[in-house]
Amino acid sequence: MKAIVYERANTIALKEVKIPELKDGYALVKVVYAGICGGDLNIYYGTHPRAKAPLILGHEFTGTIVKGHPTLKEGTPVTVNPIFSCGTCEPCLTGNSHVCETLKIIGIDVDGVMAEYALIAIEKIIPLPKDVSLKDGVLIEPVAVAVHAIRETQYNPGDTCVVFGSGTIGLCTAIALRAFGATQVVVVETNNYRLNIAKEMGFKTLNAKEVDVIHEIKKITKGSGADFVYDCAGHQSVADILPDVVKIKGSIVIVAGYKKAPTLDLIKGMFKEFNILFVRVYRDKEFQLAADLVKTTPDFAKLITHTLEKEEAQVGFDLLLTATDALKVVYKF
Repeated sequence: MKAIVYERANTIALKEVKIPELKDGYALVKVVYAGICGGDLNIYYGTHPRAKAPLILGHEFTGTIVKGHPTLKEGTPVTVNPIFSCGTCEPCLTGNSHVCETLKIIGIDVDGVMAEYALIAIEKIIPLPKDVSLKDGVLIEPVAVAVHAIRETQYNPGDTCVVFGSGTIGLCTAIALRAFGATQVVVVETNNYRLNIAKEMGFKTLNAKEVDVIHEIKKITKGSGADFVYDCAGHQSVADILPDVVKIKGSIVIVAGYKKAPTLDLIKGMFKEFNILFVRVYRDKEFQLAADLVKTTPDFAKLITHTLEKEEAQVGFDLLLTATDALKVVYKF
C-alpha cells in the first residue's frame, strides 16, 4: 500500500509499505481521508520530542471497515479516537486518562493513518454519525480539541470570549463556543483570508496588524476585558498581551502548543488574579460530543480548504508551512 512517511527532519515521502496484518483486538480500516494537524508539522520539522523516523504520519482520518471488527460490518464509515492511555497511572485512575503519564497517540508514537490502510484498536474505532460525510468526519478530532478546551475551563453561556488565532483549532474553538451558547466571540488574527472566513461566519474579527487589540477588546467589553481568552496561536506576540485583554478574575486558556517557551508578565496576573489554564487533547466524552457537533454545525465543513491526492504529499505540507491561505488540508486515499 501507499503511505506518507516521515523519513527525517524536513523530509516526507510517499512510499510503498506492507499492509498491516490483522491481529487480535484490532480491525483493518480502508482510509478514505486523512488530515494534516499542527502536530504533524512539528514532526515534519523534526522538533517533536517523541516521534521517531521512519513513521507513517497522521491521526485525523475517516475510512471504512475492511475486517476484524466484532460488531461493525464491512464498509461501515468510521473515524478513530487516536489517543491511548495506560489505565493504571494516577491520572487514569482519577478520571484524567487524557493526560495519562504515558499517553500515546497514533501517528506520533506508532504508525499513523496517512496510508491506504490502517490497523486500529477496536475500542478506538468510532462509527461516523449518520449524515456526516467521510470528508467532513476528518474534522471530528480537531473539534474534540476545541470541545475539551471549552468544557475543561467551565465556560458559561453569556461569558465574553476572545480567540487568538483563526487556524483550524482557533476557528473550531470559536464555532464550538457559539454552539455552546456564546453570543460574543472575538477572533484575533493577522491573516486576512482566515479573518474573512471568521467574519463570514458572523464573528467579530480584529486584525492584530491593523488595530490596537488591547484597546479594541477593552472597548468591546466596556473596559473590563474578556471572561475567557483562548490562545490558539501560540506566538510570543500573543503572550505579550494576554494579561491585558483578560478581565480581573478571568481565565486565559492555552490551547496552542508553543514551539518556543514564551515570556508572560506574571505580575499582572497577581494584580488581576486571573487564571491560566492549559488543555491537552480531549476526553472520550468530548470526542463523541465533537462528532455530534460536526453533524449539526455546517460551519465546520468550511474549514477544509484543500483536498489533495496522496501523491501530493509534499504539496500539503508546503501549503501549511508557508504563507498561504490554507486552513485544513486533507489527503484523499
